[in-house]
Amino acid sequence: MSLTDDQVAGELKKMTAFIRQEAQEKAHEIQIKADEEFTIEKGRLVRSETVSIDTQFERKHKQAELSQQIARSNVTNKMRLKVLGVRQELLESIFEDARKSLSRVADDKARYAQVLEGLILEGAFALAEPSISVRARKTDFDLVKSAADSASSAYTEKTGQNIKITLDETVELPTDSAGGVYVISGSGRIDINNTLEERLSILEDEALPAVRNTLFGPSPNRKFYD
Repeated sequence: MSLTDDQVAGELKKMTAFIRQEAQEKAHEIQIKADEEFTIEKGRLVRSETVSIDTQFERKHKQAELSQQIARSNVTNKMRLKVLGVRQELLESIFEDARKSLSRVADDKARYAQVLEGLILEGAFALAEPSISVRARKTDFDLVKSAADSASSAYTEKTGQNIKITLDETVELPTDSAGGVYVISGSGRIDINNTLEERLSILEDEALPAVRNTLFGPSPNRKFYD
């Protein structure tokens, strides 16, 4: 049974939810640590500047206050940049963990076969040609052949048009690929990258703003939203 567009979207939503859930605890711990470091640094700065002010002549009082304000602003900016850096590292680590987990998608053969069928069918709809080919990892050849047959039947059922989908065994996807397929037009001039890595990359681009908002809240500097 082929995956519908809604089911494919559902799988992507599940992946996003899984990534978000794993990141919550990390984000909380990092935020607490950043707040503690900011408080310590602020306290040190206040104590240091207070001692300095007490030793200054009255005529330098305003100058000392100005210096204190500048120093506080520098510390605040420094901590803000540090927090932003940690947040970016966290987001990158989330998707890096997701990339590593892609290798386990193919372990569930039944589910992976459905994923392959959906990826092939999506490419077939995009190309809309009577004859196309697919490329895959050598270890996936048998699954891809079966998925291509199912995708061909589903395509004909939904469009009323016959389509021939063949596996190109002359060009294999790298063995270290997580899986998925390339869908090639009949002329060979157009290819659609429907590998799992590419789909995660697309998901990352589309989901990153939502993940960032969920983990850290809306940005006070952002005026417009998609």
